[in-house]
Parts: sequence; C-alpha cells; structure tokens
Amino acid sequence: MTSPRIALVTGASRGIGRAIALELARDGAHVVALARTQGALEELDDEIRSLGGEATLVPCDLADFDALDRLGAALFERWGKLDVFVGNAGVLGPLSPLAHVDVKDWNRVMAVNVTANWRLIRSLDLLLRKSGSGRVAFITSSAAYKATPYWGAYAASKAALEALARTYAAETKGDGVTVMIANPGRMRTRMRAQAMPGEDPSTLPTPEEFAKKCLPLFKPDWRESGRLYDFPSGRLMDFHPPA
Repeated sequence: MTSPRIALVTGASRGIGRAIALELARDGAHVVALARTQGALEELDDEIRSLGGEATLVPCDLADFDALDRLGAALFERWGKLDVFVGNAGVLGPLSPLAHVDVKDWNRVMAVNVTANWRLIRSLDLLLRKSGSGRVAFITSSAAYKATPYWGAYAASKAALEALARTYAAETKGDGVTVMIANPGRMRTRMRAQAMPGEDPSTLPTPEEFAKKCLPLFKPDWRESGRLYDFPSGRLMDFHPPA
C-alpha cells in the first residue's frame, strides 16, 4: 500500500487554508493542520475524517517561533519527510497611514506573514528535500505590488514573502522541490470582509474554487518553480499582472 503524502497547511482552520486542507485530504494526503483555534481545527478534523482521510492537528500561533522549530523535529521523527507545505496563514494588520502604524501592529504583521514563513522554511527544508517531490506554495496578494494607500504593512509583508519564496525556489532548483506563489485575488474570506466591509460577498469567488485550482501545484508531477499562479486570470506568470 502506498503511504499518503504528508501535507502541512498553515491557517488551516478557516477560509483558504481550510479549503486547501480539505482538497488535499480528498486527494489522499495526510493533512497536518496548523492554526491558533483548537475548536475550529477539531471541526476540520471531523470533516476530513468524514471524507475518509486523516489529519494531525497543531494548535499554534505562528509567532511562536520555538514551536515552529519543534514542529520540524516532530515531523521528522514521525515521517522523516514532508511532501507539501502550504504557507497560507496571514494577518491583515492595520489599514492606516504608514506614519500612524503602531510598532506592535507592524511587528505582528511581519512576524506572521514573513518571519514565520522563513522559520518554517528553516525548520522544514530537510524534510521537503527528503520527499523527492516536495511541493511548496505561499499565498500572496496583489497588495504586494499595488502600493495602495493605507495598506503599507500588509503590502510590505506580502512583497517580502514573494521575495522569500522566489529565493527559496532558486536555492532548491534541481533538488526535487518546487516553490510557487499563489494569488487568490478578491475572495470570499473573513480577511476580505474585514478590509472591505461594504462589499457583497456573494459577488466573490469562494476559497473552495481557489483550492481546486491550486491542487495541481501540490502534485509530484508539478515542475514549475519560482513562478506566480494568478487565480483571477488563471495564468502562470513570472510577475504580477499589471494593475
């Protein structure tokens, strides 16, 4: 019997992360689901089990960097590899002029959206290389290139995340690991509702639609690396589409 692929998804308790976790479970992966909320993780676990799949729950704040180091060690001890890593979790932070952003809010956005993903790369690198077909995807935003007023903290964090992803893609070239960036665009999520409270959510695509389109990025036969998958246009590209 073929052993399942092991897939770590951050921010797995709701929205895009939850949809991707369920899509991976349907595809036969054992999902390692990381999120802050224990109850929401348990609900995800129930749904994965109803699909005939299995999950390992990791209640964790991504800003707990020591816990991320321990996670890599625990995955190595249990499986000795990691086949899929989806860096999805993120925080919006304050929508405010840059000069008015509180230091603790700036630090929180950078810690969760950027530094945590670097710490996870550091913790998971050997595991992904041992897979032989390690597949990595980081969830980004068009905010990374639009430079919209008042979105400075979030935009800077996503631009940094994209640089991190492309650098890791270059460093793993030829090692069996691919690293992609995925832009969902306008989507029916809690973060979108927080940023755009007057928007009608029924006019937006769902995380489930995005997750289905992302699934090929996690397959062993995926070969592209260091590129952007843009869900709104359905295209693979080297840079964000023009505004």
